[in-house]
Amino acid sequence: MDVLLEIFKGILEQGLIYSIMALGVYISYHILEFPDLSVDGTFPFGAAVTAMLLLKGVNPWLACLAAAACGAAAGLVTGLLHVRLKITDLLSGILTMTGLWSVNLAIAKTSLLSTFGTDTIFNSGLITLLPESLASWYVLIVVFVLAMLMKLLLDWYLRTKSGMLLRAVGDNAQLVTSLAKNAGSVKILGLVIGNGFTAFAGAVLCQQQKFFDVNMGTGMMVMGLASVIIGMTLFRKISFLKTSTMVVLGAIFYKACLSAALNLGFNPNYLKLIMTVIFTVALVANNITKKREGGSGRHGYAAAAKY
Repeated sequence: MDVLLEIFKGILEQGLIYSIMALGVYISYHILEFPDLSVDGTFPFGAAVTAMLLLKGVNPWLACLAAAACGAAAGLVTGLLHVRLKITDLLSGILTMTGLWSVNLAIAKTSLLSTFGTDTIFNSGLITLLPESLASWYVLIVVFVLAMLMKLLLDWYLRTKSGMLLRAVGDNAQLVTSLAKNAGSVKILGLVIGNGFTAFAGAVLCQQQKFFDVNMGTGMMVMGLASVIIGMTLFRKISFLKTSTMVVLGAIFYKACLSAALNLGFNPNYLKLIMTVIFTVALVANNITKKREGGSGRHGYAAAAKY
């Protein structure tokens, strides 16, 4: 029973951390219809910045904010490459992702950097005011609060004038232009926010795992997309759930599938293959669902697109 509890707790911890990244992918992929591959670079970028700041004794919460700001800057670069320099969306993300590989190595000065022994958001600050008997649950408590805060922040933003313009750009960029707004600038803002979320998730994961790995961003785009698609496919019929909540649940379900595969004895070397299979199944299920519902809506999510 204790083993099952630990597995379940691990799934929730990892799923909630990755759900923050998935919310960023949701902005670029679902709202903007922008295949932002820079996510694979900004996730470890946030982790690299956090690792170096922690080792220098910086407050772990400030390290998370700094990581988010750096991720937002990377999103700005992707947006400028696409909007100002007219590079295609796919190539813009690839260029940023490729450049960040070297940037991450330059920041960490190694491909694997341990932060063991440093203060983190999980062992310092307000969390230590909780009873010592809950120490084994500190990580889950913190990541749950963070995931919910980021979800609520996104929900709030999408209801603002700026957020509505962001959604309008994805629906009809010409409409935004007719309102005397610069659609390109709005798209850049969306990429800035999305990559800020992604880097923040990388910062949290770095503190949870106590190390930075230059390869930790590999497959993040696939994981984020799978979380978005799985969440919006499985939970779209639940009328009271907001789309952001579906994305969070999708990330948890995705991590649960990976955990189940590994606990059933699958070779960890095949983890990326397992991720690909899960993503493929999610895409097929999503396409089947859209056909049954007549494919209504720009994304085929008309019934579930609640912000």
